[in-house]
Amino acid sequence: MRGASSLVLAARLEAEGAHVRAYDPVATGEARKNHAGARLRRACRDVVEGADAIVLVTEWPEFLALDWRDVAASMKGDVVIDGRNALDPAAVTAAGLQYEGIGIG
Repeated sequence: MRGASSLVLAARLEAEGAHVRAYDPVATGEARKNHAGARLRRACRDVVEGADAIVLVTEWPEFLALDWRDVAASMKGDVVIDGRNALDPAAVTAAGLQYEGIGIG
């Protein structure tokens, strides 16, 4: 977990003034040890609630099965950045969100 791209990204965003909330269904305990400043949440819905943007950096099945209309309704903003090219861009945009795919897929 140390040096994971998600932790590096969170630290860089926070350094630029962003308020980062994070959720990982598997590695939250390790993330707490390696990134004390992270605002780690216990559920995905706790991260997307009121978010300006979402950045996906892992392709856990839980994230791939999200109801993007529910996600859009709970967000303040509308940007989804898919750092793994794991999501269905059509489903994300059909929910009224802006999709940006980067990375491997």
